[in-house]
Amino acid sequence: MTHVDVAALSADLVEQHATLVRYGLVVWTGGNVSARVPGEERFLIKPSGVDYEELTADDMILCDLDGNVVEGGHSPSSDTAAHAYIYKNMPAVGGIVHTHSTYATAWAARGEAIPCILTAMADEFGGDIPVGPFAIIGDDSIGRGVVATLDGHRSRAVLMQNHGVFTIGRDARDAVKAAVMCEDVARTVHVARQLGEPIAIPQESIDTLFERYQNLYGQSPQGALSPKSPEGDDQ
Repeated sequence: MTHVDVAALSADLVEQHATLVRYGLVVWTGGNVSARVPGEERFLIKPSGVDYEELTADDMILCDLDGNVVEGGHSPSSDTAAHAYIYKNMPAVGGIVHTHSTYATAWAARGEAIPCILTAMADEFGGDIPVGPFAIIGDDSIGRGVVATLDGHRSRAVLMQNHGVFTIGRDARDAVKAAVMCEDVARTVHVARQLGEPIAIPQESIDTLFERYQNLYGQSPQGALSPKSPEGDDQ
């Protein structure tokens, strides 16, 4: 990949961080988006503690899959080791997002999975949004929890207990979409439970909805993201 391509990827990351702000998924400097450099064992990630409004493409930090800084003038995000572990162990993942978005993080604080009671959840996540284990920030423990929780799961989002949300995607924008949708359904399911017991969706209907959305919806459907393969599949 050329230096120009890395620059373009960095510029896109600035836009994706702005999307998190636009949808109200982050406050102050918390949260981050990263992007794998296609075809290479490197990724770009937000610097630590830099205001979203001040981010530029030149601020993005290039790291290897051990979380070491390859290029950049700032300290990388404190979640860098977690992102590196996910990229190393989920080769199909091209983008990762972490937020402390209000409703989804409230579910994480309870250690409770978000139940699949909405067709939008079936479409996007293929079932419940699961809870990952409590882990301390700073090393790859959170990344290990994300990978272990999503192993064999169709969800592209995981609620890390007492912490927040991690989402994965084919690229940064795809992971941002998953973060936006995760917060949206977390809010709606919470409201539904205030009104009474939500109605469950039969598993066969969840499977049908997921299959349709992943393989037929939109202009260029690519199938579901498969964590174990660099290509998507049609699960």
